[in-house]
Amino acid sequence: MRTLYHWPLDPGSRQARLALAEKKLKFKLEPVSLWAPGEDFLAICPEGLPPALMEPLSTGKVMITSARAICEFAQDQSPARHPIMPEKPAEKAEARRICQWFDSKFTGEVNGYILTERLEKIISGGGAPDPAVLRAGRENLGFHLQYIAWLLEDRDWLAGKTFSLADICAGSHISCLDYLGEIKWDSAPAVKAWYQKLKSRPAFQPLLKDRIPGLMPPRHYADLDF
Repeated sequence: MRTLYHWPLDPGSRQARLALAEKKLKFKLEPVSLWAPGEDFLAICPEGLPPALMEPLSTGKVMITSARAICEFAQDQSPARHPIMPEKPAEKAEARRICQWFDSKFTGEVNGYILTERLEKIISGGGAPDPAVLRAGRENLGFHLQYIAWLLEDRDWLAGKTFSLADICAGSHISCLDYLGEIKWDSAPAVKAWYQKLKSRPAFQPLLKDRIPGLMPPRHYADLDF
């Protein structure tokens, strides 16, 4: 069986999990520390970073690394069955553009501040969060939530009328922040409605059960009708 090496609150790992689950591809999870990967993992994945998918093929096993490569690989498995990309080229391009936005711009302007301060520092022993850095990340988050709301003004999902990798990517980033209680949902009703639809999908349910020792999520995190 294929094995996905992941870390529960890593947005990239969550993207890979969701893409595989949406495509109904069976896999088992193997946790890997972002900050201290074991020697066994480094021996099969030189990058040393999750997500990484060990895929059994008829010619032997292959390691697929990075969220984007894993998500595209998942889509290529019987593309017409449980699609996670639109059919039209322009819509595919839009879905990929939004993925790039979140993996690059959102990561740099929001998660690079908030997740670094509230997760990486604490788990890796890097000291207490810096209030100034958190404040900057939260201000940037407000802008990005407005952007999501703007996209949803005339769309059912982020890239258009159909659910796609754009929603998987954005939802993975947003869900990590939601685990930390960083999203003020009352001030973002359109984003909340979209996220409620996303949380209600069967593929999303296992993510709501994730727990990090010593860091519990807010009560609404696993609530589908929050």
